Amino acid sequence: MAAITIPILKEVPQLRPLNVLRDLPSVADLIEKCFASTMDSDGRSYLQQMRRAGRDNTFLRWASNAVETASMPLSGYVWEENGQIIGNVSLIPHRYKHRKIYLIANVATHPDYRRRGIGRALTTAAIYHAQARHASETWLHVRDDNPGAISLYEQLGFQEILRRTTWQAQPDRNASLGYSLSITSRHPRDWPLQKEWLQQRYPEWMSWYQPMPWRSLQPDFFASLVRFLMDYSLRHWVVRIHGEISAMLSWQAVTGQNDRMWLASPEDADGKAVAALLAHARAELSWRPVLIVDFPAGQHNQAFEEAGFRPHRTLLWMKLMEERHVNPS
Repeated sequence: MAAITIPILKEVPQLRPLNVLRDLPSVADLIEKCFASTMDSDGRSYLQQMRRAGRDNTFLRWASNAVETASMPLSGYVWEENGQIIGNVSLIPHRYKHRKIYLIANVATHPDYRRRGIGRALTTAAIYHAQARHASETWLHVRDDNPGAISLYEQLGFQEILRRTTWQAQPDRNASLGYSLSITSRHPRDWPLQKEWLQQRYPEWMSWYQPMPWRSLQPDFFASLVRFLMDYSLRHWVVRIHGEISAMLSWQAVTGQNDRMWLASPEDADGKAVAALLAHARAELSWRPVLIVDFPAGQHNQAFEEAGFRPHRTLLWMKLMEERHVNPS
């Protein structure tokens, strides 16, 4: 990590930059200890990758030169006492439309060392780092059931911008709810309306973090070619009430990743139609391991639950609104 003037580093000797050449295994252990109870399969896979990376000399040599360019947690800060890493914060740089955006992630403090201001110091160092690197925006996300962390981030100048819930369900061939509704495959002419609703549910200004796979979702030959080359599997369903489209759902499976689904609906969509559509997908995809939908928090909750989905977590996405000025060196 290139030298940056971070005032708090001079004040707190236990706080230092992450050394990607030797700290990754210890940081992985700390993250697992702090978040194991709420970690999903993607999180567990992330830790495995971190540990493998810590043993891969070729990767480490590359990573030491790519900490500020790769959208990976290769830079950050740790809190070390008596040779043990007991605190961590990661900084993940993103580039989007000529803007540099930093995501602050993996803010973790060992349970035995909490309530000592370590999380505040780590997050403050991350804020200075991002602004010293001329970040256009600095973001973080936090679970809604962590009021202490939310309060801390608000004190540091972050403001909640949106809140999203990740829903999960086990596929079940008997999941159909039996409603007398028309559920069919999507027709190409349905795509413009589906895209409009998807853009409302998955805002474009958040695509720096989780871009929508527009190329693979749209119904044309090029999209079919992309799916073939990238080994995608896709299905689309439409539910209608009195002949009018009420909601649409797309499912995508990519080798090596969890299945994902995207629900497209207006805010006033009929709850039974949404529930029927989600349950239909569970029945149609009965051979899959798990189905996941990321959706705005508080919307269609009853429909998700009726269809057999359960909330895995709700995240507050928070953006730094109050600038902290630091002179980069």
